[in-house]
Amino acid sequence: MLTLTPLPGLPLVQTGDDLAGLIRAGLDRAGLTLQDGDILVIAQKIVSKAEGRLVRLADVTASEQALELAEITLKDARFVEVVLRESREVLRARPNTLIVEHRLGFVCANAGVDRSNVEAPPGEEVLLCLPADPDGACAALRSALGAAYGAAIGVIINDSHGRAWRMGTLGVAIGAAGVPALLDLRGKPDLFDHALQITQVGLADELAAAASIVMGQADEGRPVVHIRGVPYTLREGTAQELYRPKSLDLFR
Repeated sequence: MLTLTPLPGLPLVQTGDDLAGLIRAGLDRAGLTLQDGDILVIAQKIVSKAEGRLVRLADVTASEQALELAEITLKDARFVEVVLRESREVLRARPNTLIVEHRLGFVCANAGVDRSNVEAPPGEEVLLCLPADPDGACAALRSALGAAYGAAIGVIINDSHGRAWRMGTLGVAIGAAGVPALLDLRGKPDLFDHALQITQVGLADELAAAASIVMGQADEGRPVVHIRGVPYTLREGTAQELYRPKSLDLFR
């Protein structure tokens, strides 16, 4: 049986905090001990905060490109500048919309730069960027927590992304370790013994989305979800498996 359990009582994360230690304390409060095959899904924001990926808007000077895009998108030019610093390429610019290829290789709005649920001193505005290396952060947490419990586990960092062809945001995996991010089912028989031809499942994204339901999107304060009972064998894997090559991207 698949179970998803949010870890209770996690404090607001600050720069330099020991995430592995905070998660261990949350597991203790939840009465959970990590076992082989367990997966932890961790909200991007607490990883970014622990890494200090914060930018004071007052410290940002907008470039000429940022000023031009700000006119189109109706966004603060300094915000646009931070987005550009986190991006490889601007793909679409419309009023209230800026779609880019992130420096890590995936396509998203605003390069994941966000203001929501980010503390700031009075009178200041602070932005939060995505983790510097989400796959690497997952690998480090997997190693630390796996060693602490003597268990082979998986770790996913999730974030909320929109999609070009459907309304609404959903949780997706921007980092993974110890999880088959892309599950290749080609060659497996269906109910009528026909071999599957093209089926590849974005397992890490499915788990990220499921965890997002439990985490919530506003003031719920549940940034880590423990998952047990995933019916697939864990293996080495990273979120890079999920990024569609530009040559196969029909929307570009």
